[in-house]
Amino acid sequence: MKKYLLLYEKLKSEIISGSIVYGQKIPSKRVTADTYNVSVITVEHAYDLLLSEGYIESKERSGYYVSFTKGDIYLSDSKNKTINNTDNVDKIYIADDTGISFAEYSRIVRNVLSEYGENIMQKSANSGVTELKFAIKNYLMRNRGIAVDESQIIIGSGAEYLYGLVVELFGKDLIYGIEKPSYRQIENVYRTKGVKYELLELSHDGISGDILKKTKARILHVTPYGSYPTGISASVSKKIEYTQWAADSNGFIIEDDYASEFSLIGGIAETIFSFDTDDRVIYINTFSKSLSRSLRVGYMLLPKRLVSVFNEKLGFYSCSVPTLEQYVIAEILNDGSFERHINRVRRKLRKSFNSEL
Repeated sequence: MKKYLLLYEKLKSEIISGSIVYGQKIPSKRVTADTYNVSVITVEHAYDLLLSEGYIESKERSGYYVSFTKGDIYLSDSKNKTINNTDNVDKIYIADDTGISFAEYSRIVRNVLSEYGENIMQKSANSGVTELKFAIKNYLMRNRGIAVDESQIIIGSGAEYLYGLVVELFGKDLIYGIEKPSYRQIENVYRTKGVKYELLELSHDGISGDILKKTKARILHVTPYGSYPTGISASVSKKIEYTQWAADSNGFIIEDDYASEFSLIGGIAETIFSFDTDDRVIYINTFSKSLSRSLRVGYMLLPKRLVSVFNEKLGFYSCSVPTLEQYVIAEILNDGSFERHINRVRRKLRKSFNSEL
């Protein structure tokens, strides 16, 4: 790892741990360079990263000060995560300007072109390139506490495409249950695919137990984090109730986890997938919100019981995401760019939210 990144990580950990507290002035670039026996340029790069992510702020003619407080950080340790509750703070500030910068993206593209060369011209494996699947696997373990095998990961060009694969996997004979109200594209896909579906009314923290008991649906499509347009997030007990419903009804859950990385309430919410003990949850997420709407790249985690079924029925489909884009996202996940970007955006969103209070 480059020296400036090592210094950045050290200073960041001291800020997060509270060794350097909120409002405290940190040493000048020259002093820090002498302390760690590195160049001033190295310190400058490290400070620039801390500035961009909101850990520190620069005051003219005064120096650098810690601006981080507990709750601002996208935690990379699953044991420190706090559970998202039904307080709908998040629905207010999931803004449109959450994409990665062009400069950052172009830098990573250049790195990928240099590293992989003509390999980017090769056809991707049908479920996605190995490098991206491993990167997603490691990212999920690092940040979400989700342990999966790469064979469970399917790469596809966005959530709607993956919804379609789910229909082809389960067929049109089953009834699908979707939230009411919900993101309109969910209903659009199921209607276009010609499946029967029920609209299940949302309560304060998800679909009520009474409605779950009455529904004839066997596939339940839910957005447990910040459901659009209501902003409702499922409580822990509701997520567990969903998994119990799936086990009792011999059904399956599609967990649509769009934009959960941008939660403003402590850490990132636990997933239904992580609560599932009966292997009945399909997890879907995309990079369209977190990186760029132009990057139509999403992924689906299959429960182990469905991996061989999926491969037998749909394994012949070619991956719908260009190989270059897959390598680029793998690089973004592997080199720490994704976490730094998420931290930067969450700090920005939190400041915007606080300014409105």
